[in-house]
Amino acid sequence: MAQRFWDHVSASLPAVAVAGALSVAAFPAHAEDWRGWNVHPDGYPNSVALKFFDEEVSEKTDGRINPRIYNNAVLGDQPDAIDQTRSGALDFGNFNMGPMGPIVPETDVLSLPFLFTSVDQMYRVMDGDIGKRFADALAEKDLIALSWFGSGARSFYNTDHAIKEPDDVKGLKLRVMNNDLYVDMVDALGGNATPMSYGEVFQSLKTGVIDGAENNFPSFESSNHYEVAKYFSETGHLIIPECLCVAKSSWNALSDEDKSIVRTAAEDAAKKQRELWEEGAEKSREKVEAAGVEVNVVEDKAAFQKRMEPIYQAFIQEHPDLESLIDDIRNTQ
Repeated sequence: MAQRFWDHVSASLPAVAVAGALSVAAFPAHAEDWRGWNVHPDGYPNSVALKFFDEEVSEKTDGRINPRIYNNAVLGDQPDAIDQTRSGALDFGNFNMGPMGPIVPETDVLSLPFLFTSVDQMYRVMDGDIGKRFADALAEKDLIALSWFGSGARSFYNTDHAIKEPDDVKGLKLRVMNNDLYVDMVDALGGNATPMSYGEVFQSLKTGVIDGAENNFPSFESSNHYEVAKYFSETGHLIIPECLCVAKSSWNALSDEDKSIVRTAAEDAAKKQRELWEEGAEKSREKVEAAGVEVNVVEDKAAFQKRMEPIYQAFIQEHPDLESLIDDIRNTQ
C-alpha cells in the first residue's frame, strides 16, 4: 500500500503538495498504515476528533490498522483527495459534501441554500434513513461514509461592509467552494462568485483579489481571515454535513470484526466532533469579535430565501429524480 500511495501522489498532485506530504511522512510506512486527509489545522474540532478515531481504531484492532491523519491539506486540495480516496491511494478522509457534487450528484441536494433550518435538523436527517440514501450514493462512487460531522452554518464575511439584506451582496467578489450551486447562489444575490482553493483565500482577501468569502466561525478564525475581513454577517445560508469516508478498497479488505471496530470508532468520533464544534464555534466567535470584527445577525432570512427560488427550480428541472429527496428533507423541519 505504501508504494502504491506514493506512486499515485507523485502522479496526481502538484509538486508543492507532494513535498508537503513527504515532509510529514517521517514515520516508517507499513502495509497496515491508513493514510487520511483533512483540510483543517491541528486543534480544530475535526482534527481532534480524527485523532481520536485514529487512536481508537489502532487500539481496538491491536495495531492491525494504524490510521494516520494528515492535517492542513498537505496531501492536496479536497477534489484531489477525494479522487485519491476513491482510487484507494488514500484510505480515508474528512470531506465536506460541497465539493462532492461533481462526483456524487445526489450530494448536491445538501448544497441547496437554506435547505436546513438548523444544525440539529441536519444531524437528525443525516443520522437517519435519509442519510443512508446519501451513503448509498457515495458507496457507488467507491466511498464508504461511516459517520457524519458537522460544520456549523456558513455565513458571508467581507472587507467592505455588513450584509443585512440581499442587495448588500451586490458587486462583492466572494470566494466560494468549487460547486456551480454556490456560484449560482452568489449570482442570485448580485455578487460575483469566485471559486478558489481554500489555501488561496487569505492572500486574495489581503490583496483585494476578492472582497470576501463564506464560511463558519471556526474556519473564519483558524484561517486568520478575520484579520483582513472585518465584517461577518450571519446569514446561515448553508448547513453542509461532512463525512468520515473510507476508501471502498480499504474497507473491503477488512474482516467483519475490524469493520465493526472502524465504524464504531467513526461514530464515536462524530459525537466528539459535534461536541467540540459547539464549544469551538463560540470561542471562535468571541475571539474574532475581540479582534474588532463586526458581527451582525440576519434575523429575517425570507428575502434571501426568495432569491434562491430560481436555483431550486433549475435544480429540480435538471434533476427531477431528486425532487422527492428535497421534499423529504424539508418535511423533517
